[in-house]
Amino acid sequence: MSMINNALSGALAAQAALAATSQNIANLQTPGYTRQGILLRAAAPTGSMSPGNGVQTPQLIRFADAYKSQQLWESASTQGRHAAVQGYLTQLEQVMGDDVSTINAGLDDFYAALNAASVEPTSAPLRQQVIASAEALTVRFNSMNQVLANQRTAITQQRAAVLDQVNVLSAEIATLNGKIAGAGAAGANPSALIDERDNRIDALAALVGVNVVDQADGSRSVALKNGTPLVVGTTVGKLEAAAPLADGTPALTVRFAKEVFTIASRNMGGQLGGLDDYQAKTLQPLTQSISDMAAGLTTLFNNQLAAGYGLDGTPGKPLFQLDTSSVSALLTITPGITAQDLGFSGDATKPGDSANLLALIDLKDQSVPIASLGTVQLGDAYTQLVSNLGTTSQQNQAALSVADTVRSYAKANWASTSGVNEDEEAVNLVQYQQMYQANMKVFSTANTLFEATLAILR
Repeated sequence: MSMINNALSGALAAQAALAATSQNIANLQTPGYTRQGILLRAAAPTGSMSPGNGVQTPQLIRFADAYKSQQLWESASTQGRHAAVQGYLTQLEQVMGDDVSTINAGLDDFYAALNAASVEPTSAPLRQQVIASAEALTVRFNSMNQVLANQRTAITQQRAAVLDQVNVLSAEIATLNGKIAGAGAAGANPSALIDERDNRIDALAALVGVNVVDQADGSRSVALKNGTPLVVGTTVGKLEAAAPLADGTPALTVRFAKEVFTIASRNMGGQLGGLDDYQAKTLQPLTQSISDMAAGLTTLFNNQLAAGYGLDGTPGKPLFQLDTSSVSALLTITPGITAQDLGFSGDATKPGDSANLLALIDLKDQSVPIASLGTVQLGDAYTQLVSNLGTTSQQNQAALSVADTVRSYAKANWASTSGVNEDEEAVNLVQYQQMYQANMKVFSTANTLFEATLAILR
């Protein structure tokens, strides 16, 4: 009987191994599938003359490495952070680097009109050309301000979409935690559920940086990088946008159980962290710098024009108007201003004098305070902004390239342990088939011996 029992246990073990192998092969192309195997253990003998009681299959093995999974999620977070902002940086580079429609080109045209008017300060057409070039310059300022405002709107919308995705994925992870814990308690195999949960965590990590901790019941706790909980067991938090902090830094609230955590949305990782960092470190300073350039231009020229006199001998009128609360009309021409109102003359009694006009031309070399740049010449400010933006974009592109490489390595490293190897499974299929056939041969031999014994006893 021991031979029959041994052969039967061996055949059943081979069947279980073949089932695991067939499952692996069936999921050869399934994203995130973790391969499984059979754990074989010799059954202990029951007496001194017993060689053993066959083979035991106490459990299936799930080939998973927690460290490699953490690497995979961390790489997803870093990749998401840099990928989320590159499109915005590229757009600004293209807009601000256009030689035809840039603010610098508008400033050059404006100064060219002033220089042309200095040849004949009393010429109405030349004076009118100054007003026309000034108006064209305001259009360039307003267009750039509109592009920046559009990006702010797009980021707000994308940020809201990311927060919704974070909350959906967190809820799904919590639900899967409950199913996995229940399957483990019932003695069922939760491998498919664990794979599904790991895929959700990977997707979540691409949206926001997370810390993941395994719990004794098979569930996983998920928290933000600063430790604020998102998922604990089946309890899930809700991530929401909050009013910016006093320094303008985007803020978030996490409603978890009965607690509400307000956190600065800084260095969060993932797409959410990338968007917030871009808005705080690039978009807001750039918007303020464009506004400062418009303010500096308005103050310099209006003050200088007020120091001169128009063709009728009255003090020069302001040429520009500034409205920092407006997106589409940040900088405009003073309504109703005419060619004779321009205070080009330095003497009220000499309309043809160009002393103040020359002073206006010299303003190109005047310095103005610009956010993120300090005090710089008005003609150099835009060039420096474009240069800084290009540097930021290049650095992000380089970081994104590195992040893509790290992500590919992390995937390959994870697959080396958890992925299905077609050649390895083919070998296993043959080996376990041979194991089954060999045990069936033992079973047949034992049956023949048993019948021979019965025949003798008859």
